[in-house]
Amino acid sequence: MWAVATPVGSSPDDDYHLASAWCALGDRPGLCEEVPGHPEERAIPKGVAQVLCTDLFPSQLEKCDVDPGQSVNDLIPTARGNFAGTYPPVYYAVMGVFASSQYAVSAIVMRIVNAILFVGLTSLLYWLLTPSRRRTLLWTWAIGIVPLGISLLSSNNPSSWAIIAGGSLWLAVLGWFEADGRRAIGLGALAVVFAVMGAGARADSAIYTVLGIIVAGILGASRSRAFLLKAILPLALVVVAALFYFGANQSVSTGGLTGSHDTTAPLTTAQYVWDYFIDLPQLWAGSLGTWPIGWLDIPMPAVVSVAAVGVFGAVTFAGLRSASVRKLLALGFALAMLFAVPAWILLKSKALVGQEVQPRYILPLLLMFAGVALVEATRRRIAFTRLQIGVAALALSIANAVALHASIQRYVSGLGDPDIDLGHDVHWWWGGPVSPMIVWILGSLAFAAAVSGALWLAHRRVGIAAAPSSETPARPETVGNNG
Repeated sequence: MWAVATPVGSSPDDDYHLASAWCALGDRPGLCEEVPGHPEERAIPKGVAQVLCTDLFPSQLEKCDVDPGQSVNDLIPTARGNFAGTYPPVYYAVMGVFASSQYAVSAIVMRIVNAILFVGLTSLLYWLLTPSRRRTLLWTWAIGIVPLGISLLSSNNPSSWAIIAGGSLWLAVLGWFEADGRRAIGLGALAVVFAVMGAGARADSAIYTVLGIIVAGILGASRSRAFLLKAILPLALVVVAALFYFGANQSVSTGGLTGSHDTTAPLTTAQYVWDYFIDLPQLWAGSLGTWPIGWLDIPMPAVVSVAAVGVFGAVTFAGLRSASVRKLLALGFALAMLFAVPAWILLKSKALVGQEVQPRYILPLLLMFAGVALVEATRRRIAFTRLQIGVAALALSIANAVALHASIQRYVSGLGDPDIDLGHDVHWWWGGPVSPMIVWILGSLAFAAAVSGALWLAHRRVGIAAAPSSETPARPETVGNNG
């Protein structure tokens, strides 16, 4: 329901990304045409180019040149788009297939396609993984996507693909190392898909592709000819990621992850590093509700961040119950990257935490860290009681419901006085028989059912699943009991 909860233009930089999708497949009459004498511009439908020129985005109105005599399908020039190859082309090319003269319908279809890709690819990965790795997959996605991740997974932003790849690629590669036969072939194919999706959506995601492969290598490496042969595929994916990264003009040091800030009084390097050490965790927590979502214009109520951060911390900490030298090395590497990647970007830009890098840029790394923490690496399995699972599912369901409510209210009636009824003082909605309240209720119930089912499935399989062949058989133990 997140796909239809907010208007077209509500995802970060939607005007740029939608224009890029409309023009990704080249010149198409009525959709994207060249502007004579202005190679840096394209003529696209007014509805797409001026998607932010409504009273829903008051901060943009002064930049708009709205001609009431034009229809939404009249072509107007814009320089806002991936016309110079700033971003990798794959995401926009796929989304461009769905571009049409009905811009709002097309944008919603693109959102739904992204949501279907997430559910479909995650389901396929679940089916191919061994039982213990399935539990890692389910818990990682359950604790890591509320509220920021779920809002982006069904958006028009290429970060949706970066998040999918960041949370799943490393696990597909690890499964590739551990599996044999058809299962290994399937996991290898999925690893290729995730790598192309991530590196083909954002240049920084190409870096995360390489980091995910390193994590999988730490966990799955062995002194065998079979491993050396299997390592050829991940190494090839590293090359693919490098080609995407260097083939795009997007650079994490010149604008790929950055915005603008005041540099009139730069600090010393030591001062910057100290700031990063003490403040970078706010970016991690930002993905879990401490930062606003959308265009950073939808602040999350406190219950969202308290529930999401609490569950994330409790579950990942419980993951340390099953630890090995390799797991601790991989976990330490992932944690180091959570510091090093944003710190490097900020330092090159002479920026402080909160000025340029947003939580959504490093969410793939946060998911990777959570997943590694939940890898079962010893005889002790990571298990939870029914009560613990129930509390986690309830907390995440409440966090999602409140976040979805805030997102809908932002556009329907504005973030004024608290009001659970989204039908009061409606300024915007899609129209039709489905009201904002129905979308909120259905979306909240659907997520609650999905997360409860996923966590229960992970719990149920603890007692019946066999450990991966490369590991010592594990015995189930419950977090919270002495063992």
